[in-house]
Amino acid sequence: MNKKIVLNKTYELPYALEEAVNRLRVNVGFLGNDIKKIMIISSEPNEGKSFVSVNLWKQMSVAGEKSLFIDCDMRNSVLIKKYAIIENNNGKLRGTSHYLSDASNIEDVIYSTNYENGDMLPNVDNVINPSMLLENKKFDEMLKYAEENYRYVFIDAPPLELVSDGESIASKCDGAILCIRGGVTSKQIVRNSISRLERAGCPILGVVLNRVNATKKGYGKYYGKKYYYGNNTK
Repeated sequence: MNKKIVLNKTYELPYALEEAVNRLRVNVGFLGNDIKKIMIISSEPNEGKSFVSVNLWKQMSVAGEKSLFIDCDMRNSVLIKKYAIIENNNGKLRGTSHYLSDASNIEDVIYSTNYENGDMLPNVDNVINPSMLLENKKFDEMLKYAEENYRYVFIDAPPLELVSDGESIASKCDGAILCIRGGVTSKQIVRNSISRLERAGCPILGVVLNRVNATKKGYGKYYGKKYYYGNNTK
């Protein structure tokens, strides 16, 4: 692979948040060799799913695990702008929606990055309705290639409450990590998201509880056996 992109904006995390992401990485490593394609998803917008997926991918890569980040939020991806991503040789970036909609080869849209062992398949151009693209056989081919060439594949997917894209993607993954905004996302919405993932046949690997007031009680009683605390605002 000779195509490379550079993430020009990187964010240094506070120690507690960095350690929370690291704990998540370690727990993902305990899931076993059969868990490779992991979807990171939320119920609603602004729950931190993209933040979690990028930082989990980054930490796993730095730890020496060959990892691929796939941006499947093809309706409203902000990855390129947020991290000021550019191609190293000033070429025209191509990404997920290009690969699924035209004759691009998978090698044309996967880029190495400034993180060793970390490759990325960004989404460059958002589309109004990517549902048909997700049903395209090229989507299955993309995931098969990723599974065969990487130890971990982290897939950033659209919120479950907004569109059906997340369920379509979930049906093809080995498991999902559900991001929840503490004190904002209702228990009923979380229940609905869990039901959607179960209906898609996608095991819930755990949840990430974001923006939590550490003094607030009661979240652990409902949100389940695996959860992680953080105060990210991205």
